[in-house]
Amino acid sequence: MTDAQISISPQGNSLHVALSGRLDAAGTAAIWSAAVKGVSAAPFTALTADCSGVTYMDGSGVALLVKLRKMAAQKNSAMTLANLREKDSQLVGLTWNIDLPEWQTSKERRGLATALGEMTNELWLGIRAMVAFVGESTLLLGQALLHPGQVRWKDVVLSCINVGVESLFIIALIGFLMGLIMSFQSAISLQRFGGEIFVPNMLGLVMFREMGPLVTSILLAARSGSAFAAEIGTMKINEELDALTTMGLSPMRFLVVPKLLATMMVIPLMTMFFNLASLVGGAVVMLSLGYPLVTFTSRVFSYLTLTDFWGGMAKALVFSFLVAGVGCLRGMQTRSGASAVGLSTTSAVVSGIILIAFADGLFAMAFYYIGI
Repeated sequence: MTDAQISISPQGNSLHVALSGRLDAAGTAAIWSAAVKGVSAAPFTALTADCSGVTYMDGSGVALLVKLRKMAAQKNSAMTLANLREKDSQLVGLTWNIDLPEWQTSKERRGLATALGEMTNELWLGIRAMVAFVGESTLLLGQALLHPGQVRWKDVVLSCINVGVESLFIIALIGFLMGLIMSFQSAISLQRFGGEIFVPNMLGLVMFREMGPLVTSILLAARSGSAFAAEIGTMKINEELDALTTMGLSPMRFLVVPKLLATMMVIPLMTMFFNLASLVGGAVVMLSLGYPLVTFTSRVFSYLTLTDFWGGMAKALVFSFLVAGVGCLRGMQTRSGASAVGLSTTSAVVSGIILIAFADGLFAMAFYYIGI
């Protein structure tokens, strides 16, 4: 229970507000509504706040007095403080003569043209940053290949473990399930024409040429790309990137290049592992349909060519650069704030998947016109 009390009484053209008790957070909250309603409803030309009964006052009590003063000013009336203790007077004096602005809760509405202009500008700035990042990363990767002794290979190995070894189970599981599902679905359709024997041909071509590098890269974009963004973003918020720059170390060379090298080495290998796992799933289906294993393997590798295999590996190599590059870029673009790292990781995953899909479309058109 609070002992704060308020008494409002008109005295001619003046309004007398008597405050007593403890004007702390609890006490002020208990009488705030009564004070505001009483003062706003009463007509007066002068307002007097009598603080003779106040035994304690902190910032909450000062806020109440400032509120009463503003209400008096709205009625073109003056407010007088009476019987205020010396220490309370000093506290009130800190804010009494300051004209505090009202809290603005509504934002100014933007027009359609303004919104489109801001979106276009943000898109342009994002493209510029990405092009600059790709150029610098390519230059540093070239230098790393020419001068391998300058590369932090310990960090590369650790990144390979994080990206590859720890992702092995999920890659194998998804690959097996996709091979199983695609083989069953294809067998159901081809069974009407007696064409189940062509399921291995379709599975090998689709997995090695298209689905293997695409699905593997998307999975690692969600897992490793987001991890890169979170790691570098946290370092930026903690000013560790600034510390590296101050010590004369390039964050790109120190942090980004090892992650790029590791990802570009691991994702093609993970793609091959995904392809093999999908073939195991397809073999299970063909065995359940009564076909021997030797028939399945001969149909897969008799139809699959080296062009299909190396085309898929080329896709995996490009996709790996996009996965690691976007993750590191979004991490380095992290802003301050509690939700900044979460926004960076989300942006890394979304941007990575979009760029992978876009690059896959470019590969499809290139392969079509080249004739492979």
